[in-house]
This record gives sequence, structure tokens and C-alpha cells, in this order.
Amino acid sequence: MNYKNSKAPLSTITYNREDIESSTQNLYEAIVVMANRANQINGDLKRELVDKLEEFATHNDSLEEVFENKEQIEVSKFYERLPKPTAMAIEEWLENRTYHRRADSK
Repeated sequence: MNYKNSKAPLSTITYNREDIESSTQNLYEAIVVMANRANQINGDLKRELVDKLEEFATHNDSLEEVFENKEQIEVSKFYERLPKPTAMAIEEWLENRTYHRRADSK
């Protein structure tokens, strides 16, 4: 999934409760689904960031030498500027792009 093109807000906003619970008819169930999705997004972003930073890693056991790699700093700053995973999960939920089902239903 391409999270870099997310149009999720960068700051906190208030959402209409009816919009959040419209798919499940239960606010708490909707929150659990969004929280689980936010955890998935966070894991994906973290894995992607670690993979990119690993390209710049120097495997040196010396603590005396610390290199500042400008490309590594730019990659880190890019990921810091992305919307938070919770905002992305809420955006996906409100646009009905999140698949969910109850475990007890068939």
C-alpha cells in the first residue's frame, strides 16, 4: 500500500461520531478495527524505514566514529513528515477502504 500519497490530516481533527460508527453500528467496534489497522500501517512504515536506513548503515564496532549521512537524515525527515498511522487508518475507514468482519459471523 502506498502511504506516501495519503491525504490524511497532519494534525488532530474532530470527526462526526455517526460517520465513524456507520459501518458497524457500534462505535467501540469501529475504534477497534481502526486501531488494528493503525498498528498494521505502523508496522509497514517501520519495516520500510528500517529497510531504507539499512542501506546507509555502516557496520562499525567503533563508538568513536559517528558519521552523519545526509541521505539518511533526509529519509528520516520524510517519514517524520508523514501523517500518523492513526490518521491514515481513520481516513481509510471513512472512505470504506478497510475490510472488516466479525469473527462470530459467517
